[in-house]
Amino acid sequence: MDTKKNTCFSCELDRRTFLMASAGAIASLAAGGIFGSAHAAPPHTLPPLPYPENALEPVISARTIGFHYGKHHKGYMDNLNKLIPGSPYADMSLTDIIKKTAGHADQIGIFNNAAQVWNHTFYWQSLKPAGGGDPPAALKQKMIDAFGSVDACKKALADTTVSQFASGWGWLVLDHGKLKIVKTGNADVPFTKGMRPLITIDVWEHAYYLDYQNRRADYVTAILDKLINWEFALKNMG
Repeated sequence: MDTKKNTCFSCELDRRTFLMASAGAIASLAAGGIFGSAHAAPPHTLPPLPYPENALEPVISARTIGFHYGKHHKGYMDNLNKLIPGSPYADMSLTDIIKKTAGHADQIGIFNNAAQVWNHTFYWQSLKPAGGGDPPAALKQKMIDAFGSVDACKKALADTTVSQFASGWGWLVLDHGKLKIVKTGNADVPFTKGMRPLITIDVWEHAYYLDYQNRRADYVTAILDKLINWEFALKNMG
């Protein structure tokens, strides 16, 4: 994959995350603070959700979102801000921290927390209320070119995501201009391997267990049918 395009993509997500956080914080304060007021400016701040906690019901409950976003996502952010002060990564962007620590066993704590912050921010944007349905034309054509049909692409994404052993992620990515489906374990993220993430589905148990227990396949199918944000995937294609 073109390294320059991959770097631009990562920077773009950082810019989107910053702008979303800024706009979201203002809206939250004006509305009485659905997700709480602004933090005291640590090195990295938790972006607000792009929708209310109950907006994805009945597919994902507000209770699950409350734990997932408010405890797990926030926990990774808090851990990262404890680990990086005084380190070479203190003033780096989130994507640069991930790239610099990927594959280095002595930096696994920083990598895991930084990557999980990024992955979760990307996951929230991969979903939207009343999502699913027919992808935009340009993305639909890419799906047909790579998989034969939209349904075949969705099935490949569902099957690959469900098959991830233990914790991890399922991804639709762009690799050398062609759509691919990949899965990653734990905190791993495709852009460290030169692929461009388009959308992701979280299959850590905390993402679905309160609502689906061990029915991971039902959770993934419901996301693809009713919540997946194809427009976000199209934007990430560039």
